[in-house]
Amino acid sequence: MSVERVEPAAHLRGSLRVPGDKSISHRALLLSALASGKSVISGLSRGMDVSATRTIVTQLGALVRDEDGDVVVSGPSNGLVRSPRVLDCENSGTTIRLLCGVLAGLEGRHELIGDASLSRRPMDRVAIPLEQMGARVIGVGERRTPPLTIEGHRPLDAVDYLVPQPSAQVKSAILFAGLSAAGTTTVRERVRTRTATEDMFAVSGVTVRSANDGAGRIVTVQPGRPQCRHWRVPGDPSQAAFFAVLAAIHRDAALEVLSLDASVERVGFVSVLQRMGARVELVEHGTITSLRAESSMLHACEVHAHEIPSVDEVPILSVAAAAASGISVFREMSELRVKESDRFEGSLRLALALGARAWTEGDDLFIEGLGTAERFSDFTFDATLDHRMVMAAAVAGCAGRGASILGAETVASSYPTFFRDLALLQ
Repeated sequence: MSVERVEPAAHLRGSLRVPGDKSISHRALLLSALASGKSVISGLSRGMDVSATRTIVTQLGALVRDEDGDVVVSGPSNGLVRSPRVLDCENSGTTIRLLCGVLAGLEGRHELIGDASLSRRPMDRVAIPLEQMGARVIGVGERRTPPLTIEGHRPLDAVDYLVPQPSAQVKSAILFAGLSAAGTTTVRERVRTRTATEDMFAVSGVTVRSANDGAGRIVTVQPGRPQCRHWRVPGDPSQAAFFAVLAAIHRDAALEVLSLDASVERVGFVSVLQRMGARVELVEHGTITSLRAESSMLHACEVHAHEIPSVDEVPILSVAAAAASGISVFREMSELRVKESDRFEGSLRLALALGARAWTEGDDLFIEGLGTAERFSDFTFDATLDHRMVMAAAVAGCAGRGASILGAETVASSYPTFFRDLALLQ
C-alpha cells in the first residue's frame, strides 16, 4: 500500500480536462460490443474500472483496438459469445452490475469475480429482477456478494419492475437484459437517477421510452440490437467536483474544468456548493460545458440524498462542509455504505481527521466546520483503497496544511493522472 504526501499549495490557477465520464465509457463499450460492426469511441476513460469492461468485452468476442487516440470496437456479427474464462471485474461495481444484465440474456454460464473490495459489495438488488426475467444469479450469502455465477437464458421474460432503492446501475442492468427479452421491459423508479443508459440506447437505435407519472419515472425498452455509432465521451463531472471544492476552499484559487457532461443528474454537487456560498458555475460554450470555481467563504447547508442520486460526491462535499462555518447535515446517506468502501464511515473519519467535529445519527452525517481550510490539521488518512476517498483527502491536504494518504495508488481506478494534474495547477 503506497503513501502519497500532499503539501499545501500557495495558490492554484489554470484549466484542465478530467478523464472521460466513467458511466458513459462503460456503456459505450457494452453497446459497441453488442452492435454488429465497427463503432468508434472518442474520449474513453483510461481508468482501471473502464479497462476491466474493455477486457471483458474482448473475452466475449468483440475486437477492441486503439486508433489515433480513439478506441475502435468491432462487435461480432452473430452477437456476443460465451466465454470459457472467468471474467474479472476488478474493482468496478459498474462493470459487474451492467454485465449481469448483458449476460442474463446470453445463453450459457459465466463466472464474475472482483477484488477484495468488490467482493464485499451486495449484488442482490441486481440479481432479484434478473431472476424474475429467467436468468439465474448465484452469489455468496443472502446479499449475493461476488464471485457471481450467471446462467443466461434467451429470450428472457419481460418484467415490470419497481426499483426499491434509487440505483442507476440496477435500472441499467434490467434495461440491458431487456434487449434480450420477449416483449416490453418496464423499469419504475421513485427517484430519478442518471439517464445515461436510456439516452445512449435511444441514439443507438434501441426503442426506449421514458415518462414521469405521479409515483416517479417509468422507462420501457423493446428487445433489439443496438446500432454502431461514433461515441464522444465528455469529461466526468464526478471528477470535476474535486477541483470545484478545491478552488472553493483554498484561500487563493481560480480553476476551470473543461468539456464536461452537464446532464442534470450529474451536477447536483454544483447547486449544493452554490447554496454553501461557493463561487462556482457551469458555463456553456455551444454544446460544451465547463465548470469554473474560485476561492469562497462557505457556510453550512443541508444535503439530501436525492440531490446527488449517485452520492459519489458526498466524500468531497464533506471536505467542503469541514471548511464551512456552521453545522452541515447529509441526510439519508445509507447508499454510501455499499460503495467501494464504507464511504459513510470514511467521510466521518476524514472530517474528524481534518479537525472538525463530526458525528452520525442513523443514516445522517453531521459536520461542524472550522470556518476555513486553513484550520485543517496536517493529517494522515487511510483511504481504505477507495479512489474517491483518496482524492477527497488530497484536496483537503492541498487546501489545508498537508496530508499523508495511505492507499493512494487506487486513484488509478478512475483518474490515473490525478496527482500530476493537481501538481500542474500549483
